[in-house]
Formats: sequence, structure tokens, C-alpha cells
Amino acid sequence: MSESTPDALLYEIQTLAPHAVADLLQKRAPEEGVRVLQNLNPMVAQQVLHEMEKEHRCHIIAAAPVEKARQWIRNQQYPEDSIGWLMEPPAAVFRPAMSVQDTIEALRELTQRAFITYGYVTDEANKLLGVLVFRDLMLARPETKLSEVMYKDVFFLKPDMELTDAMKLTVNRHIPVYPVCDAEGSLLGLVRGQNLFEARAIEISAQAGSMVGVEKEERLSTPVLRSLRFRHPWLQVNLLTAFAAAAVVGIFQETLDRLVILAAFLPVLAGQSGNTGCQTLAVALRGMTMGELEPGRERHLVIKEGLLGLFNGILVGLSAAAGMLIYAKMQGNAEAWTLALVVWLSMVVSCVASGISGALIPLILRKVGADPATASSIFLTTATDVVSMGVFLGLAATLVR
Repeated sequence: MSESTPDALLYEIQTLAPHAVADLLQKRAPEEGVRVLQNLNPMVAQQVLHEMEKEHRCHIIAAAPVEKARQWIRNQQYPEDSIGWLMEPPAAVFRPAMSVQDTIEALRELTQRAFITYGYVTDEANKLLGVLVFRDLMLARPETKLSEVMYKDVFFLKPDMELTDAMKLTVNRHIPVYPVCDAEGSLLGLVRGQNLFEARAIEISAQAGSMVGVEKEERLSTPVLRSLRFRHPWLQVNLLTAFAAAAVVGIFQETLDRLVILAAFLPVLAGQSGNTGCQTLAVALRGMTMGELEPGRERHLVIKEGLLGLFNGILVGLSAAAGMLIYAKMQGNAEAWTLALVVWLSMVVSCVASGISGALIPLILRKVGADPATASSIFLTTATDVVSMGVFLGLAATLVR
């Protein structure tokens, strides 16, 4: 592997998945790995460390500054995608009895080694007592104690808090840095607002791929075999579910042989109902991700999407029925009006079923403890195809003689 300049290396890893960054850094000196990890979003840095072989991870942690190494080790004990994985070590920590003058002198030294936004006041047990704003320090008398100038009503996050919950709490606060404390109020670390929202944006951007079985860590640079391992199992699942739709068509093979005209409208019906379901699925997943779907609101979501499916089905069904009527008359089919009615009814029922399925599938996945976004589109496609084709061919077999 050719050597890269430091800037070139940092640029290169921005496009790589965590496992690929881990593989790359394992071929480099530990000191270079430390420098790279310190320039990444803390969440991504934790993911990279998690992907490394244990021996090399230990070498990198040993080469890191003491406070950074301790923070990396501490962060690993918390769940992935939690605030704990975003924590950085607090640099400006002081005691309440310190004077403003002594604190400013200490800050002059600290700012040469770290980027400091706020100071934090803790007691001997490291319990967070207050936050220091630099403006107040500069305006206070030099002999004033920190306990007199600090903000005592401190908002903080908890390390085991999910990113979605943290984002809901901070979205309207506009604070650049948030302290992180445990249940006893002890200061564990800091989370920068920019890193929090960046980490959540990464998670949301991966959702579209998850819906069709693409793992969130897969990137353009992911090796072929690894991508194959990520994607292929879901394609096998998709194939099995596609057999269900094929079986429905097979049941009505006699009807299709008798009314070949129906075959032309099968993809129209399946495509329209599938789009209806995908719209619902996107809204449901967005609501879950942003925390808008509160407990007890699930029934409201299902009813709303069912009604939207009904109204959309009625309107789209009229256009589809008109298309069938024109096409059937061009073919000289004596049952043109009946076929148009079949298309309209099928479109209405299919869109209602698709809307309800798009809401229920992610709710069911979440209920059983699975990621609501994981391959949800595959299950939705199966449901919409089976219902739309089954209703369409069933009505045709019953009504068209």
C-alpha cells in the first residue's frame, strides 16, 4: 500500500466504512491511528476501535493521550448508538472554591492543548455542580469564587441515552457542548452538539439502504465479498417471498388464460399499491427516527394511513379503470365495463392494504425487538403484491364470465 500524506489519509477515510478504516489503520503506526481517530466523529471513532483486532486496539489506546485513552475505554462499556459512544474527555474541570483569577490562568494553559467551550465545576466526588461561561469569568472580580459565578441549573445528558432521545431533548437548546453525567450526577464526559447531530444524520442516511437489506456500514469502498455477505441473505429472503406472489398468480392461471387482458394490468396494480405502501413506510420510519411516534399513537398511524390509502385508491382507481375501459374496448372485449370495475375495486382495496401494511410492518419489527428499517421494504413488497394480485384476479374470476 502506498504511503499517503496526513491530509490525504484523513480525506480518504471519510469515504470508508468503519471496518475499512480499521483495516487501513492496522497497517499504520499506532500514533498515526490515534491522530486519525481524534479527527473523526467520536461515534465513528468508537466504531473503528470496535472493528479492530484486540491487539492493535490496545496499541492505539496505549499511544493515545491519557485522558483520551481513558475516555475511549469508558465509552466502550455503553451501547452502540448511545450518547456514551460520543463522549469526549472534559478538559476544563475546576473546584467551586477556586478564584476567577486562578481559573483564568489555568484556562490559558488548557486552551493550548484542547478546544474549550465551557468550564465545569465539580466537587471532590466529581459530581457536577455548575457550568462556567467565559463571559462571566471575564466580567467577574478576580477574587470571586467559582461557586458565585457558575450556572447551577445544569442540563446534562446520560451516557446510556439513545441518540434519538438525546436529539429530541437538545434540538431547541442550541448549546454547543453538553455535559454527560451518570445517575448520581458525576461528570463522565462531554458531547458536542455538532457531533450529536452529525451522528444522527449518519444513522438516518443509512435508513434507505436498511429498508432493502443493505447494511448501514456498507460504503462504495466495501470489498465485494463483504458486500455480498451483507446483501445476499436478504436477496434470498426476497426470492422466497416473491414465490408467494407467484403462487397467487398460479392459483388464478385459468382466469389469466381466459382473460389475457388482465396480464397487462398486473404490473400497473402492483406498482401503484407498492408506491402507496412505500410512502407510508417512509413516513412511519421517519416518525420513529425523529421520536414523533409516541407510545399509544400507533393505532392513529394505522388508521390515518388506511384512510389515505382509501382516498388515493379511489382517485387513482378511477384513472386506472378508465385505462382498462379504453384498452378493453380497443380489444373488442364485451366485458369492458366489468373489467374497469374490477380494476377500480382492486386499486381501492390494494391501496388500503398497502397503507396499513406500510404502517404495521415497522411497528411489528420494533415490537419483536428488530430494527424497524431492516429490510422492511422487502416484506412490504411481498404484502402489497400478494394482496393486489390476489384481489385483482379473484374479483376478475368472480365477476367476469
